[in-house]
Amino acid sequence: MAASTQKPILISGAGIASLLLGQSLLRAGIPFLIFERDASISFRGQGYRLRLSEQGLDAIESVLGPEGFQKFWDTCGKTGGSGFTAINAITGEKLARPPGQHEAGKEKSEEAADEKPKTVAERLTSRDGKAVGISRGDMRKIFMSGCEPLVQWSHRVTGYELTENGVRTIFTDGSKSIEGAMLVGGEGIYSKIARQLSGGKLKVYDTGARGIHGQAPSTAFKGLGEGVWQMLDETHPNGRLFAITNVRPGEMDDPNVEFGWTMGGQPGAIKAPNDDYSIIGKPAAEIAKALTANWHPRVKSLFEQMVESEAAFWKITCSTPAGVPEWQNEPRVTVIGDAVHSMTPAGGIGANTAVRDSALLGKLLTEAGGYKEGITAAYEKDMRVYASEAVRTSYGLAHIQMGVTIDENSATV
Repeated sequence: MAASTQKPILISGAGIASLLLGQSLLRAGIPFLIFERDASISFRGQGYRLRLSEQGLDAIESVLGPEGFQKFWDTCGKTGGSGFTAINAITGEKLARPPGQHEAGKEKSEEAADEKPKTVAERLTSRDGKAVGISRGDMRKIFMSGCEPLVQWSHRVTGYELTENGVRTIFTDGSKSIEGAMLVGGEGIYSKIARQLSGGKLKVYDTGARGIHGQAPSTAFKGLGEGVWQMLDETHPNGRLFAITNVRPGEMDDPNVEFGWTMGGQPGAIKAPNDDYSIIGKPAAEIAKALTANWHPRVKSLFEQMVESEAAFWKITCSTPAGVPEWQNEPRVTVIGDAVHSMTPAGGIGANTAVRDSALLGKLLTEAGGYKEGITAAYEKDMRVYASEAVRTSYGLAHIQMGVTIDENSATV
């Protein structure tokens, strides 16, 4: 166990990557503090349901241990049924091959050239032949367990300063944190830590595509049945629209259970008033209903019966498609999750890559018994390999599915 006099690891942001890192440090007895801009864990909506890959589950299990992971696993939904199915949103009929599945060989980036490329269903399946998913809110609550006293709410980090033997975070009001041994930036796509650390090399691009998240009573999903579903509308005058949902077994007859869905579209297909992607509630719900007004009854119920208060717009972003850039390593500062590799929702890769960051960095800190020079360099070297591949795959799928195209000259967020 690390000595109690040890300077803490400072973590900016209380998202899933930061909290899972906190769990790793908690189990190792390494002191840490988390600074979160929100006033509480329920301050904002928690977003859509996350699909967990085999690698994502392995990373979480390595951090939580057998007992902790069992609790996490029991909370997850496991979807089998027809597996992954794409349907025509207008006719309700099954599509032979959805966009992005083995199209022009562009899904081969994760496999060796001589391997047979994986189907969408194979990519979605993670354990026991099931697609495993959990809501972001549930995941965050589980990862928060035990960390509550170590989270300082309403603390927005705007930068950091290095000291002779450590580092301090700088907050919006100009005040500073206590001295920490190391700082981890995990505060998402608008991370000030990432920009300062990389000298502006870490960039997050606005793809131009927009989406809407929503929920509806599980009974509204009976027309689909169990499985992972993608609904495609190629007829919308502003461009292709799609929606994705995961219908879990055993709950479709309970009107008190809600399932979520995520809608997206090509740039220009989904428009928020004044491009205000922060719009939530009824205004967002009304736009989702208007966009799906001519969809087939089999899927239209998801939007007609939606819980209006849960609807929310979102801006689809992506880091540099070429991969995580190099910057001069700072031994006491590094970044994890969306702060270092923002991804589109295509392929459901982002959250799985974020928890891999947490597991890797937590393992390095645990093995060293706390901060040690060389840890951030070792972490960044390994992270760049898998995260760069993940960003390229995510962008490639989004290019096919949503028609997004970005380069170094595209607008950043």
